[in-house]
Amino acid sequence: MENRSAASNRAGQYITQPIGYRSFFPAPLPPNPLIQITKEMQVLLSQTDRALGRLDGSIQTLPNPDLFVYMYVRKEAVLSRQMERYWSIAFSRSSGHYSQ
Repeated sequence: MENRSAASNRAGQYITQPIGYRSFFPAPLPPNPLIQITKEMQVLLSQTDRALGRLDGSIQTLPNPDLFVYMYVRKEAVLSRQMERYWSIAFSRSSGHYSQ
């Protein structure tokens, strides 16, 4: 039996699966009510389109895009480890079990 989450809107809904994770199920298209594209939204969509075009152009010039992504994944892992170490030391000090 599906457990429907309260996090549902016109874009779709999250449904909690039997083993605990949540899946997003998009609402059918076209949306109801239809999207009203205002002048402000048109400007934002245009800016987004140009930014995506620049990103795509940048990716095309990379000799190895996978290596580029790996660099950021590794950097994030290093930063996460530093945070874990910081909190581990802070917790040890606060509980009186700190020793170096």
